[in-house]
Parts: sequence; structure tokens; C-alpha cells
Amino acid sequence: MLTKMKTQAIPKPTKIVAVGLNYRDHAKELSMNVPSEPCIFMKPATSVIWHGEKIIYPAQSKKVDYEAELAVVIGKTAEKIDKSEVNKYILGYTCANDVTARDLQKKDGQWTRAKSFDTFCPLGPVITDEIDPNNVAVRAFVNGELRQEGHTSSFIFGVEYLVSFISHVMTLNEGDVVLTGTPKGVGPIVVGDKVEIEIEGIGVLCNYVESGVVV
Repeated sequence: MLTKMKTQAIPKPTKIVAVGLNYRDHAKELSMNVPSEPCIFMKPATSVIWHGEKIIYPAQSKKVDYEAELAVVIGKTAEKIDKSEVNKYILGYTCANDVTARDLQKKDGQWTRAKSFDTFCPLGPVITDEIDPNNVAVRAFVNGELRQEGHTSSFIFGVEYLVSFISHVMTLNEGDVVLTGTPKGVGPIVVGDKVEIEIEGIGVLCNYVESGVVV
């Protein structure tokens, strides 16, 4: 489980609310239009794993991608809150990997199956409230090689706007996680890979990829 820097443990989320296409360059690399309002989807709580645990490559997919993201951890129940009030409801921030079965995403035409496999939401290694979430570098490394690099100053929608927007759609509970989108540079991972998500001021989330095929 995540631990807050020098303070408390983080409750397991009831849900993960993710934001698609929150960087213009990522929308461009996927040949998708830039949204006029946040494009949100959900990952189940069963997709969560922690720093050091294994990402299981599902047998149904032939192309699984990493997506480095800043995660927002909700500190108390948030329902229809104003943008100016959002910081009062945030416990802190951590690293996330929005693991995605890209071939299934394209095949299905919607994102639920592709985003929801068990182990497809690594979080960690710690949570902190001592960063400016709209002004940090986000990177992904695979086997030590830099594969993805962006900066949250390039968000289309900032953290405060996102949390407020989502809270007007659904109630956010203590421990729930908001994934803020990924920059350009997403790419494939394979069984045996070491995947690291690094966010400035937080640290490095590390997970290895393991086969989901029973042999």
C-alpha cells in the first residue's frame, strides 16, 4: 500500500477515474481530436497494484502499452465541488501507470476492457502533497531506457478543473484516484520488461511484466 511521505497510509480506492487525451501531443500521436471538455473513463479498483508488484500481461491481448501519469488521491468525500475548493479535498499525488491493451482498445471501440484488467493500474511508491501538480515532469522508462517524457504544464485541463468536473459527474470517495492523462510517447511492453514511471518531486514507481498465460 502507498504511504504518505512521513504521515498516513492511503485507503484502497473504490474507483479510479481516468482522463483521456489531456495532452495535445498525445491526442495527435493517436490521431484523435483535442477534446473541448475532459474525456473521462473508469478503471476498477481490482486493477490496482502497488510499487514492486507484477503487471500481468493478459492472454487476450497482443499489444499492451505503458502510460505514465500523475495520479491525484482524494482525501475526503467530494461532491459537486468548485474549482477553488479542490485543494481541500486532495490528500496528495503519486505516480501511476495507466496500462492499456491497445489492440483491444481499437478493436472494441471503447476503452473498458482495454483498461480494466487486473494489475493494469500500478500506483506508488509514495504520496506527497508537496508538489505543484500542474508543473512537474513525467517520464517512463522501459528496461532503463527513457521512452516517454512530458510535463504537466502542458495539461489541456489542470488538476483543479479535472477534480471539480469529475465531482459534478460522480461523488469521489476518500482514497479514490484521478489519473490526469499521459503525454506523447506511449509504447509497448512485453513479458520480462521492467517499467518505471518517474514524476518530479515524487519518485519512481517500478513494476515488472509477467505472463498471464498458464503453462
